[in-house]
Amino acid sequence: MRWDEGRESGNVEDLRGRSGLSAGRLTLGGVALVVVLGLLDGLSPTQILDQWLEQPVRPPAAVPAGPAGGREMRFVRTILGDTEDTWQQLFRQAGKVYQNPKLIVFSDGVQSACGFARSAVGPFYCPGDRQVYLDLQFFRELSGRFGATGDFARAYVIAHEVGHHVQTLVGVPEKMARARQQGARMDGAGGLLVRQELQADCLAGVWAYHGQQRYHWLEPGDVEDALRAAQAIGDDRLQQQARGRVVPDSFTHGTSAQRMRWFSAGFRSGSPDACDAFRARSL
Repeated sequence: MRWDEGRESGNVEDLRGRSGLSAGRLTLGGVALVVVLGLLDGLSPTQILDQWLEQPVRPPAAVPAGPAGGREMRFVRTILGDTEDTWQQLFRQAGKVYQNPKLIVFSDGVQSACGFARSAVGPFYCPGDRQVYLDLQFFRELSGRFGATGDFARAYVIAHEVGHHVQTLVGVPEKMARARQQGARMDGAGGLLVRQELQADCLAGVWAYHGQQRYHWLEPGDVEDALRAAQAIGDDRLQQQARGRVVPDSFTHGTSAQRMRWFSAGFRSGSPDACDAFRARSL
């Protein structure tokens, strides 16, 4: 992926070395975030929190120096910048105004409006402060644990979280809250949480389509690498690895096949209209 042809965003804040881990700062919002995301590894809420609290508090990590650290930050700023260009254009075409999110790069742990989160939860978006949070160590895990080694797989991860920001701007969280109050099914295969995640995958595909139209920056194997990342972090695959079995009732993000399908739908069409996972009969 020839990502260095894009524009760098000025909305990235580097908090590495200043995250300040402290178990005592874990809020109820942080507990909820860890439990929801941690279930992907097949653990019960008690096991997740026990592991959280048993982890030793480490001193703040040093900010990476040299070409590797600099390259990763340029990459993050460039991908975020291109998501800004894409969504500003699409919102303008729809007669709306896109508000850029801020992306926080941290190490070890971070305090957000959604609570305190350790790096173990992975990249996440907090609608409370409309910010994306990313520990660059996840990129190493993406390649080492999940076998998704290319830059486009990393870009997909950022674009997915930005997809959640797009959902926030168009009112999806409010609709989710009303549905929850009305007793709609939230968890499990076909639940609203899965549909929300699959829509974010599709929106990431929409970004990829428009980025390619601008820069023709994709190289052979890039799309396959992104699909490999989507496949690797499906609920079914993660549960199979962690538990040795799949429990659809505990799905929160969708199966590998579903994540690949919805990303592909956005990438093929380039239109957010293709991303209405909430009305889809079949995911």
